[in-house]
Amino acid sequence: MKNLFIISFIFLSISVFAQNGTPEDYLSSEFHKSRREALRAKMPANSVAVFFANPVRNRANDVDFVYHQDPDFYYLTGYKEPHAVLVIFSEEQQGENGNYDEMLYVQEKNPRAEMWTGYRLGVEGAKEDLGFSTVFNGKEFLNNDIDFSQFESVLHKPFSNDYRDSRDPADLASLIETFKNQVNVKTINSKSTGPLGVEVKQDVSPESEVSIDTESLRTFMGELRQIKTPEEMKLLKKAVRISAMGQVEVMKAMHPGMSETEVQGLHEYVYKKYGSEYEGYPSIVGAGNNGCVLHYIENNKTKLEQDLVLMDLGAEYHGYTADVTRTIPANGKFNTEQKAIYDLVYEAQEAGIAAAVVGNNSSDTHKAGLEIINQGLADLGIIASPEAKHMYFPHGTSHHIGLDVHDLNSRGSFQPNMVITVEPGIYIPEGSDCDEKWWGIAVRIEDDILITENGPVNLSAEAPRKSEEIEAMMKKPSVFDELELPALD
Repeated sequence: MKNLFIISFIFLSISVFAQNGTPEDYLSSEFHKSRREALRAKMPANSVAVFFANPVRNRANDVDFVYHQDPDFYYLTGYKEPHAVLVIFSEEQQGENGNYDEMLYVQEKNPRAEMWTGYRLGVEGAKEDLGFSTVFNGKEFLNNDIDFSQFESVLHKPFSNDYRDSRDPADLASLIETFKNQVNVKTINSKSTGPLGVEVKQDVSPESEVSIDTESLRTFMGELRQIKTPEEMKLLKKAVRISAMGQVEVMKAMHPGMSETEVQGLHEYVYKKYGSEYEGYPSIVGAGNNGCVLHYIENNKTKLEQDLVLMDLGAEYHGYTADVTRTIPANGKFNTEQKAIYDLVYEAQEAGIAAAVVGNNSSDTHKAGLEIINQGLADLGIIASPEAKHMYFPHGTSHHIGLDVHDLNSRGSFQPNMVITVEPGIYIPEGSDCDEKWWGIAVRIEDDILITENGPVNLSAEAPRKSEEIEAMMKKPSVFDELELPALD
């Protein structure tokens, strides 16, 4: 069986590796350039758009979280490093060194810093690898001569003010502060409060001569990112297949003595084996009543025992993330109540997938599944009638995926080459107002669906969904069966 796993790995791993051993199937510089051109075509006349890289976020003391680029910034540039600025002009500009319609400011090459935190592209690398012709070191943005007042509108995304001011004079904090000063944006304390009653800080432009637009970029980028290009689809399909393969391998490996953390580790091992750099979001492995917490991420139950195990995980491959959920019995066999709920969710998902067609929208996929769930819960005696209000299905059914697990979109009708999830669920927490035999049962089934002119295509279909198919898969030998580690005191 180990040979079969190796063959499967070779089949899925279509990456061609460069001589230095790194993958060569990243998005091309031509792709990123085409996305900048597509954005420029949407921008108002005589406007400029300014994008900033994601902040470096601190984990504890002198340790930071693994850096992850802002999806819009990556979509438009391919640049993966922090402390950077992208400026896009709606029309060509004239400068001392020629004409230009975009500028990229990047981290400066620094051999000492690179010894600690890794290779930097620098100006020449950004020109050669990313295809930009006008590139500067980030510190040059601190004294840039862009006159933002000459433009009809300056487009940027709202600042979250979640970045630190470090000792680097050209860090993100300095870049943003420079820009705010240029366009006269001030950070003030708003009288409004957030959901926890905490006073919220806002950016405003008091009496500014610059026309600031913090709304349009989200619309423009949503319109672009919701339709996947063929180059994007190669990466997204691979992320989905990797995630589906993780579900398959865990089905074969699972047994009641496992812990939630161990299940998580097996999934993520499969991701790494296939070349996935990250998880697309925190992995959810909830056994029994834990599965009733929609975004349960503690994953610390030490024994699965006879529970259903809800596994909502997604591999991220070269920036694109899948989102696949399966719910399986830890002992390999659904009991009567588990099967009744599972098969009801499966029927609802089938209806939701059938509704994932051009011209429909997420309310259609949700309504299709909700009607079946309501009727099924009433038939089982869990609710009084199909019209009864309940919290057993408390979330929506579909969202877009791509560079974000909840990807940007225009919230309109489905169009060809969109990729959405269909994920109905039923969650019956302990203490619910129904027969105790249903308590602690949580089921979610989630697949990644490509919208096409010819109907929906299930990209994650390699992972079994029917209850009988899951039980059959769980009887198969696993590549992890012989994995034994020394016991620790």
